[in-house]
This record gives sequence, structure tokens and C-alpha cells, in this order.
Amino acid sequence: MSEEEARSEEAARAWWRNCGVEPDAEMREIDAMEDALGPLDDQIRQIRERIAGFEACYHEADTEAMFIVAAIGVGRLGEESGERPPQRKGELEAAREVLAAWCQEPERRGSGLGVGAYRADELRDFLGEATPLKTWQVQRVVDKITEALDPSQPYHWMKLNLGDYGEPDARIAGEHYVSDAAFLERTRETMIRDTVDGRPAEISLAMAIDLLMPCHWDFAGSVATLLKAIGGDLHPTTPYTCCARNLRLSPLYNRLSDISTALSAFWRGEEAASKLDREILESLGAISPEKRWLAASLDKTIRLQLEAPPDVWMDLG
Repeated sequence: MSEEEARSEEAARAWWRNCGVEPDAEMREIDAMEDALGPLDDQIRQIRERIAGFEACYHEADTEAMFIVAAIGVGRLGEESGERPPQRKGELEAAREVLAAWCQEPERRGSGLGVGAYRADELRDFLGEATPLKTWQVQRVVDKITEALDPSQPYHWMKLNLGDYGEPDARIAGEHYVSDAAFLERTRETMIRDTVDGRPAEISLAMAIDLLMPCHWDFAGSVATLLKAIGGDLHPTTPYTCCARNLRLSPLYNRLSDISTALSAFWRGEEAASKLDREILESLGAISPEKRWLAASLDKTIRLQLEAPPDVWMDLG
């Protein structure tokens, strides 16, 4: 096998699927650590699989990172309920109820529900006067939220044809809306104009709804931006956040960076430089080849996500 073929094989490793980049020298170094371990036992494989599913845009990404750190320290994943955090589940249920009610009765007022910092009446006011197009678009937002609460009711994609990790042509977007072709086209053509990491950008309303993630750190803000856009405000004062788009605005950004720094100190054998470093080093315990590989994998995954260039969001609109 040539060096180029070997690197191509490394690029296909599923462990890095949530990083979205070709392997660099450091990733190949980490892959070599794995190769030196030989066959992985089930517990170690489960921890690495958890790292492969880590997303820095998750609203509890810091908690998830520390859960993985603890697992590395003891050599197995801890127990967890598997249920959605109660506060976020409540926000999803409230958002669905408020928006579904608006679709049925646009003029109804007085609901005590809210989503994040937004009151129900405030969310409804963003939409302005009801029209058939607005109602159709709000229903798509309701569909997206409903899927999160009940996976048996899938959302149908309007524009995004990529897979969960950027696989091209993984979906056939829009085919479900043949009978609503005019509404779909209007939604695709409506452009939200904002910024990505301070640079002028735009994203279509259809794509923005497709990318509304119920587990995202800024779910409430994203819903507000979508409703304002449906109501006609296409120049939000706060940039639209979805997936890793405008991730630098996340309140967890610095915390995740600090966790990555501590993990780096562990697997590189450096001295602890902060209280957090010491806490994580104590949690990880004595170094071993397996722990070094897992800590390096989590460190690199976090850094790649935090430092991802914004260019992809300039094209994905």
C-alpha cells in the first residue's frame, strides 16, 4: 500500500466522523496510538464511540465532555437515564404547543407558556399577521420539534441533502412537499442575512428550519430568529446559530476549550497549569496507553470543532 493509499484509509476511520476534516499529522499520531493497542475491548470501544458522537454545540456539551473524562478514568461509561434533560424537554413541549396553537388560532392570546427567555405572546408577535405561507412555514418548525419529542413522527427535509456528518446527497430534500411546491420554493428563496464569526453571510429559511436542532445550546434563540424571519425580519441583530454555525457565541465555548487544554496536558505528559487541569488529571488517574489514546481523541475532537473554519457556512445556505 502506498503512503497516499494509507492516508486515504486513515481518512475513512469512523472515529473522526464528527470532525469533518481530512486527517492531519496529529490525527495520524492518535490513530497510531490506537493501532499500537491491538484489539480494543468493548468498554474502550464504547468510550471512543461516545467521543465520535460528541458535539460542541450540544446545550450540555461541557457536562458530556466531563462524563467522557470520567469514563476514561475508570475504563467504562457511567450509567445514565437516556432521557432528555427535563428543562429542555419542557422547552420543546412549550414551543410545540405555542406554535401549533398559532397555526390553528393566530389571534389567540394569554398563554402562560414560554421558550427560554421568550414569552408565548412575544413569539406569536414575531410572526405578525397570519397568512397561508406563514402558517405552512410555522408548521414545518412544529414538525421539526415534534420529531425530537416523538421520533415516530419524522420531519421531512426541505433543502438540506447532506447526512448528519456532511455526507453528500444523503437525503432527497423536498420530495415530501410536491403538493406544496409553491410554499417550498418561497421558503427556499427567503434568505436570512446575518453574520458567521463576524463575516456577512446568509442562509435560506428552508435550510435554517432544516438545521434547527432541539439539543442545540441556543434552541430558544434559534426559534425566535426563525419566527422573526417568517414574520418578515430577515436581518437579525443576533446571528443565527445552528449546529456549529456561530459556535464561538456559545457560553460553553471557553469551558470546552479549558477541558481540551487539560486533556492535552494529560496525554502529552505536561504539568497541570490550572485548577481545572488538576481536577481532570485526578479524574483520569494514572496514565495508560488506552487512556492516553482516548484523552487525545477527545482533546483533538473538541479542538477541531471549536476551531472549525466558518467557510462551510458561507456555502451552506
